[in-house]
Amino acid sequence: MTSFAHDDEVAPAEPDETYDLFQQGLSHLRGGRPSQATVALEKAKRREPEKASIREALGIAYFRTSRWDEAAAEFSKLVELAPVDPFAHRALARTLDRLGRPEDAAQHHALARAFDLTR
Repeated sequence: MTSFAHDDEVAPAEPDETYDLFQQGLSHLRGGRPSQATVALEKAKRREPEKASIREALGIAYFRTSRWDEAAAEFSKLVELAPVDPFAHRALARTLDRLGRPEDAAQHHALARAFDLTR
C-alpha cells in the first residue's frame, strides 16, 4: 500500500535532512535572502520544533522581513528554550518594540542586560 504525505504532515525527522535544511536557511540569511530562508527553516522547525538554533534563525528571518508577530512567536519560544540567553531576550525585546509593546519589551531588555553581566 502506498502512502502519500499531505503538505502539512511531516515525515519522521532525519537528522541529516534537518541539518541540511537548517544550513540552507542560514546560507539564505547570510546571502541577504531572508524570505527564502523562512522556507527552509520552517521545514526544519516542523521536523525539530524544540531546537533553539532553528527557532533563533527563523526568528531572525521573520524579523528581517518585518513579519513581527511571527518573529515574536519564534523569539518567545527561544526564550522558553534558552531562558538565560541574552540574545534571545534582546531579540524578543526588539521585536516587541516593533509591535508597539514597550512595556513588554522593557522587561526583556532588562533581562538581556542582566544575563550579559553574568557571563
